[in-house]
Amino acid sequence: MKGLYFVTDRELYGGRDLADVVLQAIRGGASCVQLREKDVSTRFFVEEALRIKKLMAPFRVPLIINDRLDVALAVGAEGIHVGQEDMPYEIARKWMGPKAVIGLSVEEWEDVERAEGLDVDYLGVSPIFATPTKTDTKGPWGMEGLSRIRAFSRHPLVAIGGLNASNAEAAVLAGADGVAVVSAICASPDPYRSALELSTIIRAAQARRQAP
Repeated sequence: MKGLYFVTDRELYGGRDLADVVLQAIRGGASCVQLREKDVSTRFFVEEALRIKKLMAPFRVPLIINDRLDVALAVGAEGIHVGQEDMPYEIARKWMGPKAVIGLSVEEWEDVERAEGLDVDYLGVSPIFATPTKTDTKGPWGMEGLSRIRAFSRHPLVAIGGLNASNAEAAVLAGADGVAVVSAICASPDPYRSALELSTIIRAAQARRQAP
């Protein structure tokens, strides 16, 4: 998972339609969209996921479902993201199949070590900084923690938590392959321009990190 990884949050849309925010984010350069719904019915989640998946299809941007294996299977999502307290990775892989994208959150060093034995597609390093959108985590990793994980792990890393245009470059230089943002796009008055700015910053940082 490389580039700008957009995570939705219904509480931050400010009355706008989810589809419009997602579309603007993709047009601005988001390379992945994770649909996260915490307080809605299963039926509503499935209906929204189907609507968003259809919208995203022409752009060939993968739809990742947060936590809910049943929803991911029901809508034929390209992948699922699971936390340490969610569906075990092995079960998610069994049901989603070998081609699905499966991400796993790591909140403690022990999580990182255990993940080395798993064929996950990426690790969600969470959170980098404390943030109101991630309140059920063990504590922030910071850039030093992200660098430590990069030096140890064989997996692609997606940094999440308190990231925005002011620190996305630092996250990439510290080892992130992808930078996940929530409020930086969801709460932005112009999601397209915010996504464009972020994706541009991330691409430039990736080129800088790869330069000899």
